[in-house]
Amino acid sequence: MTTANKITVARILMIPAFVTMAIYYGQSIEHGEPLEWQRFAAILIFLVASISDGLDGYVARRYKQRSRLGVILDPIADKGLLLSGIITLSISNWSKADPDYGRFPIWFPVLVITRDAVILIGAVVLYLLNGKVDVKPNWTGKIATVLQMIAIGWVMLQFRFVPLLLVVACAGLFTFLSGIVYVVEGIRQLQAAGHAHARAD
Repeated sequence: MTTANKITVARILMIPAFVTMAIYYGQSIEHGEPLEWQRFAAILIFLVASISDGLDGYVARRYKQRSRLGVILDPIADKGLLLSGIITLSISNWSKADPDYGRFPIWFPVLVITRDAVILIGAVVLYLLNGKVDVKPNWTGKIATVLQMIAIGWVMLQFRFVPLLLVVACAGLFTFLSGIVYVVEGIRQLQAAGHAHARAD
């Protein structure tokens, strides 16, 4: 349990704290008495957790603390934080004045979860058939992650100079495109390993 891994574990433990504050704040809005300290607490927890993502990576590289456990925990923490933010802000309304800015449309978390499930299942299939999985991050996936984070921030900070639906639509588009790219790459790896029957039909 290196220092880098301890930071990652702390980030994972922040996820339920964030979800709790986010849901409680949504409930306070429903009751007509918004408790702003809960909103600020949720934002602060999410911000600290996001910053720690870069911190544990820096510590691991700087002090040569890379480990197998870290390779497993880091993506779990990253994906857990993103999914918890998207799902929580889809079921909890953060704006009584304008619900269109208070929560995500239901198709957004469905799209994100479906893409991640397809990638996970594909990775398992690749491992079972090829004995290895060569995961190469692509630019569409990186943009999708950034736009998902921006969308979460858009709701929590209640920005209105650009419609939330437009921000979510952009995040959804790149989420979908990145899923297609990963599927095509998975099929390419199957074909390269001699599974000639693998096609993109």
